[in-house]
Amino acid sequence: MLDINTLVMFSLASILLALAPGPDNIFVLTQSMVKGSKAGVIITLGLCSGLIFHTSAVALGVAVIFQTSAVAFNLLKFVGALYLLYLAYMAFKDASKTKLDTNQPTLNPSALYKKGVFMNITNPKVSIFFLAFLPQFTNAANGHVTLQIFSLGAIFMIWAFVVFSLIALLAGKIGAWFSQTKSGEKILNRVAGSIFALLAVKLALAER
Repeated sequence: MLDINTLVMFSLASILLALAPGPDNIFVLTQSMVKGSKAGVIITLGLCSGLIFHTSAVALGVAVIFQTSAVAFNLLKFVGALYLLYLAYMAFKDASKTKLDTNQPTLNPSALYKKGVFMNITNPKVSIFFLAFLPQFTNAANGHVTLQIFSLGAIFMIWAFVVFSLIALLAGKIGAWFSQTKSGEKILNRVAGSIFALLAVKLALAER
């Protein structure tokens, strides 16, 4: 069982980490501006669900593989980089054909959710980060360490969801105002595409 001091310290650390610029919250920001707040919240849910994979990897020792095996690390990161390049291509493609339309496009919640999950689990650095971060807040005297890891992972997911959802709501409002013109929609898509491409390069060049 986690003590109250640990919970408070871990929660504060989780909030600050969720606010720090990174691939996930930048992804939520750009997608919310282009597709709207609702899409951003659904993607956030997918991203946070992906954290279950990384938490489990740490609790079960799988994260050590990504830390010690160059093949496993590179395989996962290149899959993630290729996916980001695909998203960049789609954003630029949308920018080239965007037309002003006052009707909100139909969202596909399932596709958005899957996009968030895939975006998160294909970043091996999250598992390695959790491997270094979560154990710092465990204490063998407080019970089974594996259960503490899962509890900490769940708390991190909750705070990440809260922070990312707020980002989605704010970015959605900005995007809605900005996309009132045809040129505004095109600029948003081009910015999103450029950011995805940069994130792809950053992930592809990442080292353990």
